[in-house]
Amino acid sequence: MLKLSVVVPFYNVQTYAPEALKALELNARDDFEFLLVDDCSTDGTPELLERAAASLPGAVFLRRDRNGGLATARNTGLDAARGEYIAFLDGDDWLAPGHFARTLAAIEALGCDFVRTDHVQVTGKARSVQRVPYGPQGVVGDPRAAILPASRATAVDYPYAWAGMYHRRLLDRGLLHFTDGLRTAEDRPWIWRLHREAASFAAVAMPGVFYRRGISTSLTQIGDERQLDFIRAFDQVLADTEQDRESELLIAKAVRTYCAIIAHHIGSIERFEPAVAKKLRALSADALGRMPRPALDEALDSMDVERSAILRKLRRRTPARAGRSATTPGAAA
Repeated sequence: MLKLSVVVPFYNVQTYAPEALKALELNARDDFEFLLVDDCSTDGTPELLERAAASLPGAVFLRRDRNGGLATARNTGLDAARGEYIAFLDGDDWLAPGHFARTLAAIEALGCDFVRTDHVQVTGKARSVQRVPYGPQGVVGDPRAAILPASRATAVDYPYAWAGMYHRRLLDRGLLHFTDGLRTAEDRPWIWRLHREAASFAAVAMPGVFYRRGISTSLTQIGDERQLDFIRAFDQVLADTEQDRESELLIAKAVRTYCAIIAHHIGSIERFEPAVAKKLRALSADALGRMPRPALDEALDSMDVERSAILRKLRRRTPARAGRSATTPGAAA
């Protein structure tokens, strides 16, 4: 068995793909494979990947015949992965030489299910190190214990799949696949599932991944309907949490995080197309109406005045429904 499989999805990133591919070359080892997944790009990305597959040690080119989004592209790579450990990189990011070898050494030494790493956020020429919001470093802990408290950022608020490494036993248990078809926030149900169901994890520093923000090809910069998939993603988080053995303990965190994301999108609603903005308001109000009332009241009371006001105004659009249903039909499909 290979030691490490790295899943790298690409979609219309011909400007940035060469840097990502060069970074993989500087991380190559005889026992590493790089699964280069083209999500049906329409620019020059596929040609770059074809050439890389012929020259980059360990590269495997996988081309989808239909665009499915980041979650589905990652799943394509996971289905082909042969390594004892799994890692991710996005096609418009890059990493430091030797980063994968260092992270692999750390997870093997710790013997845990997965590790989470810091990263470097790149916005234009500015760079800043973003830390895993978890205190102990290099110490194996219980992933479930890192979900709470609800009142501050915790490990589930650091969802980036590429900021870490994962033992294959998680893949074999079905914990590493993403919800097919999610175009954004695909890592939110994923990170919650990992922290609820994995047995052990650790945070290690190692900020070796360079994550681009604010680029025009990034979905976070595009105000079309794909952005609204965060509703489906967080509906799934709520539905899964309600089925958890400790649902009464965890639901407050899930609701508060969902509320924070809604407030963020409504607070910057001017970046959306008018029809999408209208739909965003309606879907967000409906989502608030589906949330468990006590947890929602607690979240609104604990948030800052600005966000709380946004959410209370939205809630008045749709009365809370009787009973508790965290999802719309098919939302977790």
